Amino acid sequence: MDSVFNLDKAKEILDSGVGKAEEMLKDNDQINQLLAQINQKLEQYPQLAETVKDVPTMIDMVKCYITKDYTVVSPKVVASLISAFLYLVSRKDLIPDNVPILGLLDDIAVIGLAVKFSAPELKAFEEWRSAKNAAAAVETTAEPVTEA
Repeated sequence: MDSVFNLDKAKEILDSGVGKAEEMLKDNDQINQLLAQINQKLEQYPQLAETVKDVPTMIDMVKCYITKDYTVVSPKVVASLISAFLYLVSRKDLIPDNVPILGLLDDIAVIGLAVKFSAPELKAFEEWRSAKNAAAAVETTAEPVTEA
């Protein structure tokens, strides 16, 4: 069982999905469908969402990338995140998700590696998003200027 959860296997899984992820980046509808599937899986397995807290940020970054709202992230990072998402929704898990306790460990390992790989970009995205939200808040709370 130890060989199933090693870092090399998780990296191999991520790397194997990058090509498909890069192809998917050409089709926003496919990406949106995948992101919807990820959200469904997080609802179905709340323990997964609790364990891998960065997934919502990863989803938001991919959404902002495909809408071209946030493009300073490397396409390779986005492809790696999509590759991790593809594995997360894949029916070909190393350990089926319905196996109690152990079923989500492979998913957690793959997502964890994607988080580790993209940590600087996720942090930069969070800072950008916070600054954007702060600017929007200031804009909406500013009193309108009226001429006397």
